Amino acid sequence: MGAGLEVGGVAVTNPDRVLYPSPGVTKKEIIEYYIRIAPRLLPFFADRPLVMQRFPGGVEQAGFYEKDAPAGTPAFVALHRHYTPSAKREIRYVVCDRVETLIWLANLAALELHIVLARTDDPERPDMLFFDLDPEPPAGFAQAVEAARALNEVLGELGLSSFVKTTGRKGLHVVIPLERVYRFEDTRSFVHAIGILLSRRLPGVVSEPSGTHVPGTVFVDYPQNAAWKTMIGPYSLRATPEATVSMPLAWEELREGLMPEDFTIRTAISRTGDPWKGFFDMAERLPVVDHE
Repeated sequence: MGAGLEVGGVAVTNPDRVLYPSPGVTKKEIIEYYIRIAPRLLPFFADRPLVMQRFPGGVEQAGFYEKDAPAGTPAFVALHRHYTPSAKREIRYVVCDRVETLIWLANLAALELHIVLARTDDPERPDMLFFDLDPEPPAGFAQAVEAARALNEVLGELGLSSFVKTTGRKGLHVVIPLERVYRFEDTRSFVHAIGILLSRRLPGVVSEPSGTHVPGTVFVDYPQNAAWKTMIGPYSLRATPEATVSMPLAWEELREGLMPEDFTIRTAISRTGDPWKGFFDMAERLPVVDHE
């Protein structure tokens, strides 16, 4: 794959550029990863605006977020136009619904792909909610695992099925697919209420903004359940030294000794089975939760 070549009909520049220096991961390897993982990734990205985090100089240099499709975006890339009052302008969000778009994003060094929680045809009605379990040192991934397992028990008692993935950094996401009958204020209130219940069951869990960054705690970041807020997409790379991936897991994989670094660009594609298969077929209705 040399300079000026095409991959899947998409122009690729500097394929041998190293974007993850520590493991020596090149743009070519990133493109190959996204081509191979596309069948599992695309169902979570199709019909959904995304926000890119680009690292043209590699992960050891500062990256930048980009909501708006850049100049020169190819015609095959689907776009969703949304007027943003705060910016007082229309933003052209990229919608990644095909392998060619994944290749194009990788060529842009868009290493992190963040998705909103609703689809383009009704962006005010989420089709998923998520619990962002964020440990604050000296709490670490082990404490996030403990919180996630306790959360799964709480949700199971309410009759809800949930899915878990690593964030690719220090925490975990517990995600529930939804019937599209709720507003974001509904899902945000639900996640907040469950977070309060979890904090009463498991010492060290906090679910109030005042608890953010309290050392040794795991914060349930419920405000992330809002219109146009984003979640790192399943199977997206992260801009970490190890080239970690936000990896969907089976609940039984949440065990002692598990680490985010277990799931990288080089290990993700060798995994068998799909623990999130049928995710959207399991859309849930939310019960009323009394947390008083």
